[in-house]
Amino acid sequence: MKYLPIDSSLFVLNRQRLTERLKANSAVVLNSNDIMPKNADGTMPFKQNSDLFWASGIDQEETILLLAPDFPDEKYREVLFVRETSEEIAIWEGHKYTKEEATATSGVKTVLWTSEFEKVFQMIMAEVEHVYLNSNEHIRAVVEVETRDARFVKWCKEAYPLHEYERLVPILYDLRPIKSQVEIDLLQKACDITEKGFRRILEFVKPGVTEFEIEAEFAHEFLRNRSRGFAYEPIIASGFNACVLHYIDNNQVCKDGDLILFDVGAEYANYNADMTRSIPVNGRFTNRQKAIYNAVLRVHREAVQMLTPGNVIPEYHKEVGKVMESELIGLGLLDKTDVKNQNPESPLYKKYFMHGTSHHLGLDVHDVASIYKKFEPGMVFTVEPGIYIREESIGIRLENNLVITNNGCLDLMRNIPIEAEEIEELMNK
Repeated sequence: MKYLPIDSSLFVLNRQRLTERLKANSAVVLNSNDIMPKNADGTMPFKQNSDLFWASGIDQEETILLLAPDFPDEKYREVLFVRETSEEIAIWEGHKYTKEEATATSGVKTVLWTSEFEKVFQMIMAEVEHVYLNSNEHIRAVVEVETRDARFVKWCKEAYPLHEYERLVPILYDLRPIKSQVEIDLLQKACDITEKGFRRILEFVKPGVTEFEIEAEFAHEFLRNRSRGFAYEPIIASGFNACVLHYIDNNQVCKDGDLILFDVGAEYANYNADMTRSIPVNGRFTNRQKAIYNAVLRVHREAVQMLTPGNVIPEYHKEVGKVMESELIGLGLLDKTDVKNQNPESPLYKKYFMHGTSHHLGLDVHDVASIYKKFEPGMVFTVEPGIYIREESIGIRLENNLVITNNGCLDLMRNIPIEAEEIEELMNK
């Protein structure tokens, strides 16, 4: 791993929060992700299962975490299983966790090899009544490949058909949105690295550069600061491309007079930043571009004020839509009378602002939580309004990452330039 060690107290606390929510005489099993294949003998870069990482900090394949907090023998109340290494594995793949290193990382005292799991699990299952199993139940998930968790669910229910099975997701999706200070610090690190990348490209961009050259500048700065790289496929969208919400081709030349929309973020220690900025290719906004930019910025700031404890995403998005409606009328894009007579189920502003304003952020870029869960201190959200005018080839989105507190929001991207005048100044110094 490129990132610096994380204090194991984070994972000890997370397991404690989890086990407090279990029924009596229960067991929990969390599996790592698989190493996914490409073609021939190639594989994708390994990405750890977010739930397992949240509970253990172990960033390695073939890992299992077994929790049984009421088990009679204290030694087996928390057991971590990691892949047994060998001289051949060390030669071909490099270092793997030793048992001592796994304990130091996770805080779990009992560490065994993964090959020992079934024997220990049989012993645990003889004493427990309820078994909590995991799955990916994200509201936007499209899962077409069978996961390690899914295979385990099948095996477990076949091998132990008479136990009571429970879904782990409702508990995890309730716990993970509330970030501890250690997690907020890791997210801040990801945002700080993202800032370095953005400031680098402000000095680099000029008419004639290609979108992929800009992508390369971001990647260079991210990697040299201990990031694994981009938190998600980067969007480097110039001109009309900025009106394509998930544009990732990044293969066009940036032209004088156009805007570029960047939706990028660095990943650090599996935690993710998610930033969007829009800048002029030539370093100067036109009057029209600046008017639209400042309208988006005003909506952004109003939306931040609505990130308060007790609010919920559906109502929050509805209120942000009203603010956007007003700005679009001011820009001459909507007619006040038409807005007054619109179908409330299909508001007119969605022609120019067709996506949501915010999502949870953390170990997943679109982090887990019910959209009906009330906002609480410790939740981290993006705020990302945008205006997209396809007829004018203008797409502007502004996105920061914010922590809800009891006294307003902490902006993790407060140091990243966002004012139009500051961006112009930095591009022309």
